[in-house]
Amino acid sequence: MTDDRIGQRAAELLPEELAAGSENPRAQAEAILAESDEREDNPGAAPDTFLEGRRSDQAAATGETTR
Repeated sequence: MTDDRIGQRAAELLPEELAAGSENPRAQAEAILAESDEREDNPGAAPDTFLEGRRSDQAAATGETTR
């Protein structure tokens, strides 16, 4: 993670991130980017993430229920 990337993210916090407030927007941006990088590197790392290992041909057809 580069200083430029962190600085840019800190300058462009989303409205909900600004509303949450932070005494240190740079540290907030660094934490946001670290979590984002982790999710990108390991999609299963996100909280409450469930990845199905099915192919599209194994999925239920429209209107079909699964049990």
